[in-house]
Amino acid sequence: MREWSLLSILQKEYDVAVLGGGPAGITAAISAARNGAKTILVERYGFLGGMSTSAMVYPWMTFHTATGEQVIKGIAQEIVDRLIALGASPGHLRDTVGFVHTLTPYNPEVFKVLSCDMLQEAGVDILLHTAAIDVQTEGDRIRGISLYNKSGISTLRAKVFVDATGEGDIAYMAGAPWEQGNLEHKVQPMTMKFRMKGVDLNQVKQYMQENPTEFYEKSLISELNTLPLTGVMGFYTKWRDAALHIQREGILFFSGPGEDEVLVNVSRVSGLDPTNVEDLTEAEIEGRKQVLLLEAFFQKSIPGFQNASVTAVGTQIGVRESRRIIGKYMLNGTDVLDGKRFDDVIARSGYPIDIHNPEGKGVTANFIREGGAYDIPYRSIVPLNNSNLLLAGRCISTTHEAQATTRLTPSCMAVGQAAGAAAAIAALYNCAAAEVPILELQERLIEGNAELGLVERVVRDE
Repeated sequence: MREWSLLSILQKEYDVAVLGGGPAGITAAISAARNGAKTILVERYGFLGGMSTSAMVYPWMTFHTATGEQVIKGIAQEIVDRLIALGASPGHLRDTVGFVHTLTPYNPEVFKVLSCDMLQEAGVDILLHTAAIDVQTEGDRIRGISLYNKSGISTLRAKVFVDATGEGDIAYMAGAPWEQGNLEHKVQPMTMKFRMKGVDLNQVKQYMQENPTEFYEKSLISELNTLPLTGVMGFYTKWRDAALHIQREGILFFSGPGEDEVLVNVSRVSGLDPTNVEDLTEAEIEGRKQVLLLEAFFQKSIPGFQNASVTAVGTQIGVRESRRIIGKYMLNGTDVLDGKRFDDVIARSGYPIDIHNPEGKGVTANFIREGGAYDIPYRSIVPLNNSNLLLAGRCISTTHEAQATTRLTPSCMAVGQAAGAAAAIAALYNCAAAEVPILELQERLIEGNAELGLVERVVRDE
């Protein structure tokens, strides 16, 4: 009888175990391994990338502030650079929607492969097709995580764990306190994203130039003769005339990665809880129905889409918001809009607060003061009551308002890099996550080319 294939991996003594192979988990695992930790990454799908690949969240928004300052670098920028070298991304381009300064198109299939390459180069063990089903704790420590896959049930042990599951599943199973949604516990709607090919973007551009009032007021329509068309928000009259039941005011799509291809972000499934399997099932079914409805609408009503068709739909529905684990500090909306600075900063972001109405139409957008950026403090990735667990991705400790910016992919990548480095330090010193020396963590992040603004000067001056 064949030996159980997991024994060679799970008998190892890991310093850091990262659960979840999305952008935050990828950067966390690479960071932990580069900082000397024996690291494993566990992912439930048969590929990496999380929402960027399974839910087709595209493009990445944004590495910059509204004034054009790049505030996210590090491993996230390294990924972009390597995608550029592979011909799988043009790099950072102006957002022609005008919502943020830049967006970053990428080829998700190349990203899947590149992620594995970078993890393996760093010495990370990767375990795909594997789900965490239980967490064993002793006091305030996680002792092991039960995993399930085709080989059966096994136990993963490590000194420090990083929850990059998106939903905060590990922290939840470990008994960490959490919140969800707004004051009524209602979350932002889910969206089933899809791609269409055969799009004539020149027709789209011409219609925009002839009908500028039909589009988002910040759209860079006057610059379309010199800028590539990267995104479109509008066609308001055509959307109203169609009278579809989807709770949107207009349509939103982004060009690429193919020349005649776009990613459509219009479907909206509201009022359901992504942590409830019955609700999630209903959302998946409804989302796919909306895709077919939208394909017919685009073909009939939107210039440039007459010969276009759906070529890919997300493996799963896109989730904007679910559990937020309560940590040592809860980042709030005022912190974001004021561009607040923290002594324990481990990442920065220039993305605005972007809340899709949990109950109907509309998006609430609030922009950071003076087009700047805000700090994400280390305390927001350290959960209460769990001494060897760190958070990465959209489940970090924030309010509903602040989560509407920290949830974006570049922010999650930056937080992931910090979580991985902190986990490696905690494993090295055999200390609690809350006891990681913040200056040493910041120094390691700066050495890894993470952008922390004024922290760089503070650390070097000391």
